[in-house]
Amino acid sequence: MDLWSKKVWGIITQVTLILFTSHGATRGEVCHSPLVSNLLPSSFRSSSQLSGSHGPGFAKLNRREGAGGWSPLSSDRYQWLEVDLGGRTQITAVSTQGRYGSSDWLTAYMLMFSDTGHNWKQHRQEDSIGAFPGNSNADSVVQHKLQHPVIARYVRLIPLDWNTNGRIGLRLETYGCPYNSDVVSLDGRSSLLYRLSPRPKQKTKESISLIFKTLKNSGILLHAEGQSEHSLTLELEKGKLLLLLRKGRSSSPDSQHLVSLGSLLDDQHWHHVAVEHHSTHLNLTVDKSTLWVQIPPTFTHWDHSQMSVGVEQGLGSRRPIGPNRNFHGCLENLVYNGVNLVDLAKQKDQRVTVKGNVTFSCAEPVFVAMTFTSPQSFLWLPGVTELSSTGTSVGLQFRTWNKAGLLLTFNLPQQGGVVWLYLSRARLHLQILKSGRAPLELSAGSTLNDGQWHSVELIGRQGHLTFSVDTGEGATAHASPPFLVTMGSQLFFGGCPAHGSSQDCMNPFKAFQGCMRLLTVDNQPVDLIMVQQRLMGNYSNLQIDMCGIIDRCSPSHCEHGGSCSQSWSTFHCNCSSTGYLGATCHSSIFEQSCEAYKHKGNTSGYYYIDVDGSGHIEPQLIYCDMTEDKTWMVIQHNNTDLTTVRSSPGKNQHSAHFEYTSEEKQLAAIIVQSENCEQELTYHCRKSRLLNTPDGPLLSWWVGGPGAGQVQTYWGGAPPGSQQCSCGLQENCVDPKHYCNCDADRTEWANDSGLLTHKETLPVRSLVLGDVQRPGSETAYRVGPLRCHGDKNVWNAAFFDKETSYLHFPTFHGELSADISFLFKTTSSSGVFLENLGIKDFIRIELSSSIEVLFSFDVGNGPLEVRVKAGSPLNDNRWHRIRAERNVKEASLRLDELPAATQEAPADGHIHLQLNSQLFIGGTASRQKGFRGCIRSLQLNGVTLDLEERAKITPGVQAGCPGHCSSYGSLCQNQGRCVERPNSFSCDCGPSAYTGAFCEREVSASFKSGTAVSYTIKEPVSNELNRSSSSSALPSSISSDMTLRAENISLGFRTSQSPALLLYVGSYHREYLALLLNKHDMLEVRYRLDSSKEAEILRSKVRNLANGQLHAVTISRLADAVSVQIDKNSKEDFNLTSDVEFNAIRLLVLGRVHDSGELDPELSRLASLGFTGCLSAVLFNSISPLKAALLHPVPSPVIVTGPLVQSICGSTLANPYAAETTHHLSGQSGSVGTGQPLVNAIRSDSALIGGVIAVVIFVTVSALAIMARILYRRKGTCQIQEVKTVKPEDSPELAFSSQTSSQNGPSENQKEYFI
Repeated sequence: MDLWSKKVWGIITQVTLILFTSHGATRGEVCHSPLVSNLLPSSFRSSSQLSGSHGPGFAKLNRREGAGGWSPLSSDRYQWLEVDLGGRTQITAVSTQGRYGSSDWLTAYMLMFSDTGHNWKQHRQEDSIGAFPGNSNADSVVQHKLQHPVIARYVRLIPLDWNTNGRIGLRLETYGCPYNSDVVSLDGRSSLLYRLSPRPKQKTKESISLIFKTLKNSGILLHAEGQSEHSLTLELEKGKLLLLLRKGRSSSPDSQHLVSLGSLLDDQHWHHVAVEHHSTHLNLTVDKSTLWVQIPPTFTHWDHSQMSVGVEQGLGSRRPIGPNRNFHGCLENLVYNGVNLVDLAKQKDQRVTVKGNVTFSCAEPVFVAMTFTSPQSFLWLPGVTELSSTGTSVGLQFRTWNKAGLLLTFNLPQQGGVVWLYLSRARLHLQILKSGRAPLELSAGSTLNDGQWHSVELIGRQGHLTFSVDTGEGATAHASPPFLVTMGSQLFFGGCPAHGSSQDCMNPFKAFQGCMRLLTVDNQPVDLIMVQQRLMGNYSNLQIDMCGIIDRCSPSHCEHGGSCSQSWSTFHCNCSSTGYLGATCHSSIFEQSCEAYKHKGNTSGYYYIDVDGSGHIEPQLIYCDMTEDKTWMVIQHNNTDLTTVRSSPGKNQHSAHFEYTSEEKQLAAIIVQSENCEQELTYHCRKSRLLNTPDGPLLSWWVGGPGAGQVQTYWGGAPPGSQQCSCGLQENCVDPKHYCNCDADRTEWANDSGLLTHKETLPVRSLVLGDVQRPGSETAYRVGPLRCHGDKNVWNAAFFDKETSYLHFPTFHGELSADISFLFKTTSSSGVFLENLGIKDFIRIELSSSIEVLFSFDVGNGPLEVRVKAGSPLNDNRWHRIRAERNVKEASLRLDELPAATQEAPADGHIHLQLNSQLFIGGTASRQKGFRGCIRSLQLNGVTLDLEERAKITPGVQAGCPGHCSSYGSLCQNQGRCVERPNSFSCDCGPSAYTGAFCEREVSASFKSGTAVSYTIKEPVSNELNRSSSSSALPSSISSDMTLRAENISLGFRTSQSPALLLYVGSYHREYLALLLNKHDMLEVRYRLDSSKEAEILRSKVRNLANGQLHAVTISRLADAVSVQIDKNSKEDFNLTSDVEFNAIRLLVLGRVHDSGELDPELSRLASLGFTGCLSAVLFNSISPLKAALLHPVPSPVIVTGPLVQSICGSTLANPYAAETTHHLSGQSGSVGTGQPLVNAIRSDSALIGGVIAVVIFVTVSALAIMARILYRRKGTCQIQEVKTVKPEDSPELAFSSQTSSQNGPSENQKEYFI
């Protein structure tokens, strides 16, 4: 089920629960009746009153009696007004008004509700908004409808702010309707047993719902079982609700299914629980949170015949568990499949057995808690008035999320000492400092910041000190101080008063934030109600008679598996190992396609691909093939080898199922977002038909497409549904009567091969071959990996040429988390990129100035802005990337690679972004401050908006946006030239000695002594050869009558030979240029530009160049000035003294020079020796002879003599995956031949085959190890595989063979074989 469906179920469940709990209102009745206006004055209470005429009984809406409303004696935040509604009531709205005829009114207030007049619960809108806006004058009425109805008897209003020119003044009204319910109280030893037999008729949906409240953090709410021993248990454990489904009595993981929801459910407030069981899943709801749970097949059938409430009571001989796990609290409206079980118990129905003390009202103890809300919170209590000679004791309970905080401190009277009881690193510490003595320190407990109630007791007796945490199940520490620990006249809990106060209190630790209750001093309970009434002690920033703890991790706002931790005021998401980042682990750290990785400058390899960005599909490792101009995503499956199927008795069909390395959701997303996808499908046959005839019964088929796929009746290279192969479409099958070569049913080997290119039918999921059972029938098939290229998202762009133009899309839904990313380029200094409005909320991203981007939004707390300033102008008509994110914790904005700017969200504020207008791109609803320029690859929460399609139908906006080279031209390396495309760009490697998508891959080759590469310059080069392709190396500017006054030469070499000729350029006038290593392993450049004179020799000073290491050489000449640079050594300058013109050059030779008649004797002897080693990236002006020899398509002016093997002269590969090549068919139809394909055979004697394979592998590995050792010792040769001269037909993948022109070179499919 998708996320939307889960949300829908959650909404349905909550609505059902609300309707059920409000059944006290009759059908059609609106629950909005006034509740306060008819109450007696005795129903009102307040913290204080200014006078008798300002009493709380006058605080009725629109009344003028008394002083016209309630006003307290002093105006501060510790005042309150309370109303007793007389019974539990459903409350839906609250209205406020100022005191009549005065300047007294509230501008903000807080609402509290209670069933007992104690243990108040603050009402929060959106789970975090605690303050309600009040009035702006004394007479107008401001009403707030509660987002969710509240069931309570008591309402308390606490002023937060009031008119600065007046004081607190209030009249109020609440609205709602009576609430009726069936309640049962269980004391931890009592229970109810319901017999549900005869079992209710099987339904498509079963449900359990109840409401409960408790002070105990653990206990079983109910347990249901059936005769089949399938059981369901709802249990509290540490304040969380557990749902346990169990089969049988085993506790093994396979026999049970456990889910958890909710937190802090032991707060003595009512909590709603609902379980809805459907055929394959269930919905578990706790209060406002709903969890969709997939049920394993073993738990889909429920047949409950018995239900125990308050205790787990098994069937048969199973005995009940101990009382410590029994439920202690109240249950309300327990309904099973529409039957109110509490009502059955009240009616003493015979199907109900009551055990123990069960009452049908909610009797609950009163525990007064207090909340330390801020670092300024403290409670001061008077200590003992008379010193005790026997010692002292202090006790309390606390709960918190903070790891540190002061619980209690007091001075030792007349002893010059102080006692601190505090939390540190979630452990409880006791520290006593006494003058003249070493500090006494004790510690106990662990993980005390888990939000659970923990008890602490400190007992000091003469010569003995006991310090315990969670008595009975916790830890205890003891000490024997040589002095008596007694309390002074003052006790401070939680913290100390602000500096300057007269009280003697010092806190070297953090202040405590959390809740405390059950305070005792010398075994006497502290009456906190008296403290609240200022009748005892003093306090500040304290909320008494409530525990305001909030679990900010339930439900967790951490996405994608991020773990949530929290403190009192905030939460933190640990995103490590998730693949996502940000405050809520929302944004993916991975790109969404191989295309995106490529245009960050990456090369072929395995990359994590997150196809939906911040969506719910997890990233997966995928191979990206970037060796071609197109960037391919390659998704492998479990069998991409060529596999044989031989006939076997009793086997009519052969079927194969293919499991892909990517998950189903990711696979579907990749296919959808790619421009093109393909998959190779090959069938080799001998006496084995493939499809039969279009009119005959289908013999073979394959299943492909999304989900489970559909049966496909066509083969590679043919259209869907045609029941044909490629040869049938091209009308060149071996038998014209058939539409596949294999359907001719011949005894010779034939094949039908091609590419499946229709995305709707991909990927291939299974294959069924039907004609494999006849004697003599032999078959081999291959299903290649799925390959997709072209990311629709990366280059999807629109150009806005007017400030009034814009594109509009449906409303953006990013209520709790929103991420927006896009690229832009412009020449304007300002403009709005994006805007979406709500009634009050909005979100906007704009270019506020030529150097600043502004991200602003409002979720109801007031506008929040995040700004990023660039170091250089952004209106430079180059692409810039913006990434903005907003979540419940913070907002962030990042521009290009600059550090992200962030703004924290309020800890207690609105969190839902509520928008309702259209989403405007490139402009605003007011048509002002529009953006002029290009926006590309716009994604909202991982979903790409199709700007191009919308732009095609929108005036003033153009689809697409050219001009990518200004931003991405730098990716073209080694003199490669960036070429613009309508969508994207490419690198023309023609002027370069390199190849590859970014001209990053050197073209290198290994030479033997007899190898020669001769590049002949006889005539002007044709325009046909001078084309803009990655393998072009033949400029049209060089001709046989050309005179050069300058040249630039660059190459790399690796050799152990000296002397050795590296490069030779000759002319028709017996002039030449030679680059060689002399016998001293030093480089020489020899120029003979005047045939009547001897050659000039330019010697470099760099030594030891024949050391088997790779060296780079660059030579530049301009007229008579020559410069030489080797590796990173300093450049060496020379001057020629003879002619400066190189006339009529005719050829360039690498390796052995066969025609050396024009050379002087010394150079001639050297040229005849040839070159042994590697040459790399050879470039003479714009001629790349190795590139022309190895990669350039025919015809070519290159003649290769002797063995030439493409290799890599560099010491290591630039990318560990760069040498991997994915071979695929080009889509031509198969042909008939006599050779049997090399395959992986599928036979019944697989054990024998496995043994043979094991032997072959062992021999192969041994041979490779021996070869590696030999190659390692031969330091003077290239570290590559040297291939001897063979005939072309013996080695179809060999680039060149002896005396073979490049016209017989590799085909178009082979040219990228060497990487």
